[in-house]
Amino acid sequence: MTLQVKICGLTNGADATAAANAGAAMLGFVFYPPSPRNMTIEHGERLEPNLPEGPDRVGVFVDPDDDLLQAAIETLNLDWIQLHGDEDPKRVADIRALYSVGIIKAIPVADVDDLAVMEAYGDNVDVFLFDAKAPKDATLPGGNGVSFNWALLNDQGIDKPWLLAGGLTVDNLAEAVETSGAQAIDLSSGVESEPGKKDPELIKAFLKAASVL
Repeated sequence: MTLQVKICGLTNGADATAAANAGAAMLGFVFYPPSPRNMTIEHGERLEPNLPEGPDRVGVFVDPDDDLLQAAIETLNLDWIQLHGDEDPKRVADIRALYSVGIIKAIPVADVDDLAVMEAYGDNVDVFLFDAKAPKDATLPGGNGVSFNWALLNDQGIDKPWLLAGGLTVDNLAEAVETSGAQAIDLSSGVESEPGKKDPELIKAFLKAASVL
């Protein structure tokens, strides 16, 4: 299976097009005001006509209300909702019942015990995303450029598709994939020149490295 890549935290059409042209399978847009990569609904309305066709579109949310989810889905024609907050299984089930899009649930990981929560989400999650637990002084739940022990994911018998995230770059990609067994990757800061601004050359280099794994 070809390694799938999601480029997240996109804020403009040029970066989204660079990611699509390089072969990204998913484009991620963050709807979370504290993030330097935040996408408002108004911003999304201006951006949407400039987005490339092809890759799936993922909206990333942190404990969102239904109004925000509905507006974002309609504005960017989202294929997926990624939940990156403290959404419990009941809240995820409610979201699943309301919207005809795929559901990605982020699981913050520091040790193997953190993986036990997956079972509670059942069939209301289509894809899991494993990211490093945010540092204690962090203001964001993800996109902090830190990694965790990838070996924790190996041989876990995870019965759903999943994405690996957290501190990934072109330099550690091969090790991360070999150690974790990942078949899909999510990254943001690893291809940025500054928060919220992607570097097209880093995107191309990362997708080229991913294409041979």
